[in-house]
Amino acid sequence: MPQPPAADARLLTPSQVAEVLAVEVDDVMALVLAGQLRGMRVGESGQWRIDEMSVESYLDDQVEQTRRMALWHQSQTASFPELWGTGAIRNPD
Repeated sequence: MPQPPAADARLLTPSQVAEVLAVEVDDVMALVLAGQLRGMRVGESGQWRIDEMSVESYLDDQVEQTRRMALWHQSQTASFPELWGTGAIRNPD
């Protein structure tokens, strides 16, 4: 179970997070329920609030995952001489 937000954390509504991530509110709630974003229910009505730092951490994780996949795909199309630094380069950047 994810840790609750710190006392001084800035809390965002699911719609604010959806706007930042450019996804639907339902997708944000799915991320919260999956534990990828830290959220909690507040107030008598139990409205959801999401820790801003968890959104930043989620975005950082997504950037790192994308970077690793790009490197993996690049390594799949590179020739051995490209990887070794000798010979002709098939796919120049």
